[in-house]
Amino acid sequence: MKLEVRNVSLEYQMRRSQQRILALQDISFGIDSGELVAILGPSGCGKTSLLYVIGGLLPATRGEIRIDEQPVNRPGHNRATVFQSAALMPWRTVLRNVTYGLEIQKYPIEQAKKNARGLIQLVGLTGFEESYPRELSGGMQQRVNLARALATSPEVLLMDEPLSNLDAQMRELMQLEIQRIWLETRKTILYVTHSIDEAVFLADRVIVMTARPGNIKTIVPIDLPRPRLLSHKKSPDFHRLHAMLWDLAEEEFIKLGEPGSEMIK
Repeated sequence: MKLEVRNVSLEYQMRRSQQRILALQDISFGIDSGELVAILGPSGCGKTSLLYVIGGLLPATRGEIRIDEQPVNRPGHNRATVFQSAALMPWRTVLRNVTYGLEIQKYPIEQAKKNARGLIQLVGLTGFEESYPRELSGGMQQRVNLARALATSPEVLLMDEPLSNLDAQMRELMQLEIQRIWLETRKTILYVTHSIDEAVFLADRVIVMTARPGNIKTIVPIDLPRPRLLSHKKSPDFHRLHAMLWDLAEEEFIKLGEPGSEMIK
């Protein structure tokens, strides 16, 4: 097993009110090497907090994270995170944005550029190496963001709603791109999303979380063949899985007294 989350809980204190908040409660699951697993749940259930704990950016109150049987308690080169916003450095070209992590690791600059060019090709941006972020579309910026995360060869890639800022058409095209890149690299990916459609299309399994305090409600295997095409979203099997996940998620929205509008069908 590549990634293990063992009985993880996360509690924090609100700065102004000093109120203690239990964000995550006794979460346990594992991900095999090369697996793409999505996390789905209502807003505020702790999906992003869990990602930050796995990334070593937040310390768990209880429990532990292990990658290749080694405990995780701080950020490390074996993990990389792709955030909602590409957050590219506007003064750097595409090439130099992708080399940034390698430069931090003291790679020789020419070797870093060589590695970066291969990843730029992988994400379909050959010819844009010397472009600046302002010259790219939102989808292209997220491709750079993904290439930058892959540059350090992480064992586990953490993706926090990476397509949420894109329009509907670009979002679907980027789902295809993420699947293609994953099929080529076989990275272990934990993918947080509000979109049921996206979770079913991309994932091998979907972890459904409860309302806060976040816990695992169930884990649903996605038994659809790969590679998946956008046309497969019209199939009875896709609709069956989509409906199952919607029913599970809707129960958690009802607990919150919300209509579930933030969950993208």
